[in-house]
Amino acid sequence: MNINDFNFELPGEQIAQRPLDQRDASRLMVLDRRSGRVEHRLFRDLPDLLRPSDALVVNETRVIAARLIGKKIGTGGRVELLVVRPAGGGSTEIALEARGVEHDWICLAQSGKPLRPGAQVEVGSWRAEVLEIREPGTVVVRFASSTARHFAELLDQIGRVPLPPYIRREPDPEDRHRYQTVFAATPGSVAAPTAGLHFTPELLAQLQARGVERIGLTLDVGPGTFLPVRVENLEEHKMHSERYEVPPQTADKVFAAKSSGARVVAVGTTVVRALESAVEPSTGKIRSGANETDLFIRPGFQFRVVDALLTNFHLSKSTLLVLVSAFCGRELILRAYREAVASGYRFFSYGDAMLIT
Repeated sequence: MNINDFNFELPGEQIAQRPLDQRDASRLMVLDRRSGRVEHRLFRDLPDLLRPSDALVVNETRVIAARLIGKKIGTGGRVELLVVRPAGGGSTEIALEARGVEHDWICLAQSGKPLRPGAQVEVGSWRAEVLEIREPGTVVVRFASSTARHFAELLDQIGRVPLPPYIRREPDPEDRHRYQTVFAATPGSVAAPTAGLHFTPELLAQLQARGVERIGLTLDVGPGTFLPVRVENLEEHKMHSERYEVPPQTADKVFAAKSSGARVVAVGTTVVRALESAVEPSTGKIRSGANETDLFIRPGFQFRVVDALLTNFHLSKSTLLVLVSAFCGRELILRAYREAVASGYRFFSYGDAMLIT
């Protein structure tokens, strides 16, 4: 398939630049993928739209203040580093709390002139040295401090919320709270699992009272979620790998839901990718534990776990729009998007949501 087949027109004023005052006040388009019927609701209506037997699976990742602004030692040139993941692999959460005078991380780098190995950058009271160039714009950086410290201290002190590039403003203090789900627990993402941003503690309590069980997993959302598809033929596109972890209890509960005929409702495309990557094709069981996925879900994909999807509206010609199209059909999703545009829905991270059943 061609990426140009997943294009739609969106007026710039419908790209949400800030969140609404109340999380659950967002609009919610409900799309029945079998009948094609569209219903316009509010997100706070969700308890009325789910069944008591539904298993609601959420991504409990926590966004880290991963954007660092520094200056190149010697020239004073501005350098921006986006901390992505520990260079040695493994858990971001553990690496953030590791104590030492040196910490090696993979970063995306922007500067007036391309950084070279050996380049040094002053970042607050820390010094960052470029050790290696992985690919254009991606570097391995060693952050060093004068005393043994947790790397999380640097991000807490001067790190900025890594808002998506289509939000054309600098982050403010409110973003540290609002660009984070209320159930965020495990630090490791440089982008929020945005479908979860609409939930409030009160709404979660209503869902629980209705009998909808909330189940958690973690997928660390990487910067690849914002990268454009640079090839026309989707078969040639390579997804960036992302780390995910499915707790044993989550694996058991999802398998039990599938076995009993209950629906598995994924909150966001990250949950879809984690669950569909973790399923054992021959048995339908979910493999627990930590792993990595570069799964690219496109039309023709056979979904083995997810029965319903709660998601935000996605960018034109993006892998996320391709995934949603695989779930409910390209023509249907593009028709629904056209209706959302005509109805004044707010798009992308701080925008409105869609429930596909």
